[in-house]
Amino acid sequence: MRCVADETTVETPGGAARRALPATSWAVLGLLSFGEELSGYDLKKWSDWSLRFFYWSPSFSQIYSELKRLEKAGYASSRMVSQDTGTRDKRVYRITETGMDAVRRWARETPVDPPVLKHGPMLRLWLGHLLEPEQMRELLLQQQRFAEGMRRGAEADVAAAQEEEAWTYPTLTLKWAERYYASERDLAAAMLEDIEALSARPRTDTAP
Repeated sequence: MRCVADETTVETPGGAARRALPATSWAVLGLLSFGEELSGYDLKKWSDWSLRFFYWSPSFSQIYSELKRLEKAGYASSRMVSQDTGTRDKRVYRITETGMDAVRRWARETPVDPPVLKHGPMLRLWLGHLLEPEQMRELLLQQQRFAEGMRRGAEADVAAAQEEEAWTYPTLTLKWAERYYASERDLAAAMLEDIEALSARPRTDTAP
């Protein structure tokens, strides 16, 4: 499931102009708001660890594009640091005071859009009159396995984050994700029972 990035109008540093930032910018800035100085690789790793369970994890190219946007807005700063391993230097990013004020204001004041569900398996099942019963069963079994895998991933990340005070609220979202994917798993199991019940009825090939 992928969420579409919305545009939010905010003031640029000094309030001289107004700039529209997509939600992905705020997500990346939010990752920096925990106070760590992070590279693009670190940000990707952190987003895979937490954001992917309830929003979506941007690609490396998207993260670097957003970092450039945030630097241009004055919300983040960067510097090059040398590597102890002898590999090439890397660029690390830190949120600025202006950026912290901006993301705090966005989190507190910007209206929250309701989630938009784009459920691929249900769209395919909606066209069940075009499928064979075994195809529908396999579709739901795949969804069940996927949901259980995501649930286990969220559960493991909750356990790993328990002792990190800075991640108290991200841990709550991971607990939500654990419950959400458990529900998705159970819904797929219930739908499998529904498919079994339908298989005993005469099948028609007409659309609803």
